[in-house]
Amino acid sequence: MTTTPSPDAQPSTKMTDEEYGVLRASAALWAGTSVLITDAYGRVLVQHVDYRATCLLPGGAVDANEAPAQGAARELREELGVTMPVDRGLAVDWVGAGSLNAPAAMRFPGEILHVYDGGTWDDERIAAIRLPDHEIDSVEFVEPARLPDLMSPGDARRALSALRARINSAGPALLENGLPIAPTVLDRAGALRTARARHHLPFHTVPVPDQLTVVQVWGWLFGPDGRVLVLLEPDTGAALLPGGSPELSDHGDPLATLRREAREEAAAEFGEPLLLGHLRDPAKPYARLRYAAPLTRLGPPSVDPATGRTHIRLLATPEQALELFGWGLPAADQLTAVHRARAQLGIPRAARQPLTELPDATDCQGLHGC
Repeated sequence: MTTTPSPDAQPSTKMTDEEYGVLRASAALWAGTSVLITDAYGRVLVQHVDYRATCLLPGGAVDANEAPAQGAARELREELGVTMPVDRGLAVDWVGAGSLNAPAAMRFPGEILHVYDGGTWDDERIAAIRLPDHEIDSVEFVEPARLPDLMSPGDARRALSALRARINSAGPALLENGLPIAPTVLDRAGALRTARARHHLPFHTVPVPDQLTVVQVWGWLFGPDGRVLVLLEPDTGAALLPGGSPELSDHGDPLATLRREAREEAAAEFGEPLLLGHLRDPAKPYARLRYAAPLTRLGPPSVDPATGRTHIRLLATPEQALELFGWGLPAADQLTAVHRARAQLGIPRAARQPLTELPDATDCQGLHGC
């Protein structure tokens, strides 16, 4: 067999097989693997290791003749004592030789790193973690926004890109030095890079007791395909539902608050709403109302007078919205109420799919994306 003067050229008579093999070996990269694992609140599992100052996702080098997915499963067994299949890819990252401050003696040639989805772990599986005698000092689940503080810059970029790819559900992301070559709206907005507001309060599917003061009204506003309107703040990437705090002009009417806030934040209008219930902090005399309603119209995006920002408007399944919010287990009852109201409104349940950024204006009835 004859070979080529460069790895991607067509074979010629200039090189022997041995020479071609040497050439290809000179262009070889390392191969690595890691696994993204979250808990019920969307916090990411990171490992504190004894051989470097920064944290890592579970994972490591792929052994000779080992498939990356097999390497990821092996690393979970060795590092966490957990045996489980690893069969869903989130990202493939090309890490350039010049992207790391690697010492010259390491002769780092670059790396192809595969990121797999380890899923959401419940308390039982977390309790089953068994660390080895060396290498892994401890593990913890951290807010995505903390990853840049705990990991090296490239590792943090890769982990956040993989997490956004998991939420977006468009298939594995192709990365270069941790950044997607085809950024989604979550990547462009920098979703999950700032701390998420904590709303881990019990949800009650009953009207608000008279002694409680309503301090917030938010709406699950459904498009015709069963997805809901989610807003991203353009400067922080924070995700939220349309809604806000009552003002004097609302005259104590929570629906007036929701309609005003939906117009101001999202230029959105909605049909007849259904009360889902309220969140309540047992230590405070406050209530946070939640409604569901069908979207009827979106006008051109406008500047929110309360914040001076123009929000990015998305359609997401309710489950994807909760992954962005990070509300965790306390949101399970609210999610049940959301789907009950959706069915009552005659709206189908949405299949999981990539997030859709909404256009400037639509009546929300004939548009595929709304």
